Amino acid sequence: MFSLKEIFSVTLTLFAVIDILGSIPIIIQIRQREGKVHSEKATLVAGALMVVFLFLGQSILSLFGVDFQSFALAGAIIIFLIGMEMILGIELFRNDPLAASGSIVPLAFPLIVGAGTMTTLLSLRAAYSLPNVLVGIVLNLVFVYAVLKSSAWIERKLGKAGEDILRRVFGVILLAIAIKLFKANF
Repeated sequence: MFSLKEIFSVTLTLFAVIDILGSIPIIIQIRQREGKVHSEKATLVAGALMVVFLFLGQSILSLFGVDFQSFALAGAIIIFLIGMEMILGIELFRNDPLAASGSIVPLAFPLIVGAGTMTTLLSLRAAYSLPNVLVGIVLNLVFVYAVLKSSAWIERKLGKAGEDILRRVFGVILLAIAIKLFKANF
């Protein structure tokens, strides 16, 4: 049933795909725009999305007649636009200041649980036993929560110059990831 080797493999795979450390500049940007990041809400929504997609992902995509490549391309476009925002210092995704939804969109979805995470979950379900995949998800959510909760501390340690450099560097990385996703699925 439970296998430490499988749990370790699933956890590391999801950790690499979620890349919460790479999302730190976006987390800081959301925190600055909205005053705070709702760590609990973002983590719970991301967890719910992962579990739902783990169980129903294939059926949901089939219901809409969407294949993995189209889903990955849509995710690539969103990641590309977020990368452009980070590099150019512009706002492409309109924000309703009263909604305070940045902890959900774009944080929980598509940054934490994007097309890459969802596709990976379906692949992991095919390769590993379901309990091990669920434990891997929970372990990643604990780490995601810790990073989100410490975003103010991370922002203070980075300072304005460090934040600007980090935002632009990770913006370029996001653009490269988007282009890679696009090339692989087009």
